[in-house]
Amino acid sequence: MLRHWKDLRHLPRAMWVLFATTLTNRVGSMVMPFLVLYLIKSLGFSASRAAFVLLAYGLGAIVAGPISGLLSDRIGPVRLMEASLFLSGAVLLAYPLAQSYAAVLAMTVVLSAVTEGFRPASMALLGATVPPPQRKAAFSLYRLAINLGMSVGPALGGFLATVSFRYLFFVDGATSIAAGVVLVASSLKVEPAPRSPGAAHFAWPRAHLDGRFLFFLAALLPVMLVFFQHLSAMSLWIVRDHRLPESTFGLLFSINTLLIVLLEVPLNVATAHWPHRRTLFLGALLSGAGFGSMAFASSVWAFAATVVVWTFGEMFFFPASAAYVADVSTPDRRGEYSGLFAMSFSLAFSVGPWAGTLVLDRFGGNVLWGAAFLLGLLAAAMMLRLPEPTRQVEASAPEMPDAAGPAAV
Repeated sequence: MLRHWKDLRHLPRAMWVLFATTLTNRVGSMVMPFLVLYLIKSLGFSASRAAFVLLAYGLGAIVAGPISGLLSDRIGPVRLMEASLFLSGAVLLAYPLAQSYAAVLAMTVVLSAVTEGFRPASMALLGATVPPPQRKAAFSLYRLAINLGMSVGPALGGFLATVSFRYLFFVDGATSIAAGVVLVASSLKVEPAPRSPGAAHFAWPRAHLDGRFLFFLAALLPVMLVFFQHLSAMSLWIVRDHRLPESTFGLLFSINTLLIVLLEVPLNVATAHWPHRRTLFLGALLSGAGFGSMAFASSVWAFAATVVVWTFGEMFFFPASAAYVADVSTPDRRGEYSGLFAMSFSLAFSVGPWAGTLVLDRFGGNVLWGAAFLLGLLAAAMMLRLPEPTRQVEASAPEMPDAAGPAAV
């Protein structure tokens, strides 16, 4: 396993800049986990109104994905990432000024638009700078930065919330700006790829005409709908229906995070040579099996076993899916492909938790988790028919002398 970690030293400098930027940003990510509590306790909104604010964020993210992808291709991923970090920091610092419901909704949509611009640009950056054989490892390292940061941010946010919810916005905004400073200080330069001859300056993305990519997105959606049950129905099933303490649910999340931090990077380095369809098939199958087996779990150990299964599915599926997007996209339209990919995540985030909770309340856990297993099987079967990329475009190195070597960030 240590050998697989050592293999990361061959990743380009841009990957380490992105790792440092993402980690800095995510260490302060604490507003979203506590947003509903802030709206209810500090502003006095009803639970339904507070939930609608989250829906507004999700809808804003759905729209922001494709637009951000287009902008990444036009102005370059680094410029868009810098703009996203500085603007989201400014919006977070100003967010507590919104007191009325209309102002909060408007501020939330703006926050969603500027924040979600980072994801398509970061994916386009990895696709432009990391060679195809290293992309699974690179995307798993990117997810490691996210998970490390998220293991700190919400915990720190819980402490700050006991003092004042406003501090959440101040710290979150400050770390976003600090991440922007890290990115600017790196002097990373990745210019937009040359446009195809005769391409319109702001033509509608051709990614939506790529049948192979659309099939991939259709196969992706069932897995993401299942995966996002850990944000809603899973907690209700464990705490409310099985009467286990909230601390148990927190422990299960710790198991998930610990496995990702320890195993995801070496796992993806070791399986980097696998065909995409094999990795995605296994990830979809384990995700469906893990959540589906919750129908038979009742003890802490049984629930822990289900979490281990779907966590391995997560570790296989998500880095491989991001690498697939990078491999099938053309250099001048990486942002467009990444934008539609990000939009599918936002769609699943908006629909999955709501639909899962509805099914659990109306039809019970056996129906919900049985459906989760079937969705996982459906996605796995579709992934077996997924065409492998026919073009493995070599990454173009960023314009800097040490682009091919490890960076000390």
